[in-house]
Amino acid sequence: MTSLHTPLSPRSRIRRLGAATAAAGLLAALLATGTAVATPDPGDERAPAPVSAAQAAETRSEMRAGEIPGVDEIVRSSNIEHLANVPSDALKSLNTDLAFQGRYAFAGNYDGFRIFDISDPKAPRSVVQVLCPGSQNDISVSGNLLFLSTDSSRSDDSCASTTQPASVKESWEGMKIFDISDIANPKYVASVETACGSHTHTLLPKRDDVYVYVSSYSPSAAFPDCLPPHDGISVIKVPRAEPQRAKVVGFPVLFPGEGPDGGGNPGAPTNPGVSKTTGCHDITVLPEQDLAAGACMGDGILFDVSDPERPRVIDRVQDNVNFAFWHSATFNQKARKVVFTDELGGGGGATCNATVGPNRGANGIYDIRGKGDKRKLVFRSYFKIPRHQADTENCVAHNGSLIPVKGKDLMVQAWYQGGVSVWDFTDSSRPKEIGYFERGPLSATTLSVGGSWSAYYYNGHIYSNDIAKGLDVLKISDKRTDPAKRIRMDELNVQTQPDYFDRRR
Repeated sequence: MTSLHTPLSPRSRIRRLGAATAAAGLLAALLATGTAVATPDPGDERAPAPVSAAQAAETRSEMRAGEIPGVDEIVRSSNIEHLANVPSDALKSLNTDLAFQGRYAFAGNYDGFRIFDISDPKAPRSVVQVLCPGSQNDISVSGNLLFLSTDSSRSDDSCASTTQPASVKESWEGMKIFDISDIANPKYVASVETACGSHTHTLLPKRDDVYVYVSSYSPSAAFPDCLPPHDGISVIKVPRAEPQRAKVVGFPVLFPGEGPDGGGNPGAPTNPGVSKTTGCHDITVLPEQDLAAGACMGDGILFDVSDPERPRVIDRVQDNVNFAFWHSATFNQKARKVVFTDELGGGGGATCNATVGPNRGANGIYDIRGKGDKRKLVFRSYFKIPRHQADTENCVAHNGSLIPVKGKDLMVQAWYQGGVSVWDFTDSSRPKEIGYFERGPLSATTLSVGGSWSAYYYNGHIYSNDIAKGLDVLKISDKRTDPAKRIRMDELNVQTQPDYFDRRR
């Protein structure tokens, strides 16, 4: 069932706090065919968490009253159309990030990755599914190369690896590289082990080479390949013509300081409810501006990447009142603003409700003031979706991209079970939602993890990778966003943010 709602008409009530779980999600058991042969692990997906009887009863009551959609019911604003859904298939675990090249979309999954032909957005076609377990399989593409992050300790670097404790020195985690010159037959060609693995990564292309900024965190004295202090990022240099020669060329320290944990945010008990900074979660680069923004657990940073092997921090901010975990970053087109997301609850908590409120688990919008090394990040406002969610729905700010319209700052963004939100932050102090798409809870009685992991705008359409439901294709028809339909990209990795209006393309 699909219901239409007009934009800017949030349902009347806000849900109170539900059970929160830590960010997790490993691997599911599966039997699949693919171009990479692997031995799957026993299923270890996050189990549904029960909510109280009162919370479950209230959820059902609000469904009956139409204040939240029913289980799996689709609701959307009148300016968004749901064109297609391609359910998960052979890869049974959690769907993750997206990348794009030409007529193809590349979708990560904790069990590997999938490639879709999206030349007809109304009928996406699955081209190939590659089984290569290793959470969370964050994914990017550049030319003939595909990059895949492994952030779970494995027995080796192969696609046939099994789980193995990080306390074992021989365990492996890091970056995998595939050749996709034959799109239907990806070939695994190289791997690079990195300290603490690779939770996410960001590509910085430089002529014949691709630099990869690897974000990882949570070191331990018990992990030989992930020892504290872990206060920087791994930098990998990949020769395009010989990816087998890829190697780590540096580990720039972004949070210098004395002591075992470096100089990042100390977290609790100094700053209760805030993550201690032991690395970065995600980085977005603006190659044309030699600029990057890092979301680094307890800190947000702005840095210069003119020397790709030696990035240099320009400014650093903290929010020890409303931010729990700095998760990702998006520049506006003019590089005068940064939107940072806060992944309160690690993506597994029900945080879009009255108990949590409008500022926690939200976006923080920062203006960039000044020039050169004197640039500063200046906080302007928070934005959180105005549509309340059930106590059985994980919901928090997650991955999104710009919708390229000159003179406007428009963004589409995933909110897990909060769905897909289109919003306007042209006025940094008064952001507003202008469209949305979401499904009702996966369950009325348990907190089950699902919803949109990534929602990105690419060549006239919105693509969302739903953790549980698979690939969704949306079309927005609105005079505010329609000019973006004229912008065509040959390739898009959202964390390598392009100049959408570069006439040289």
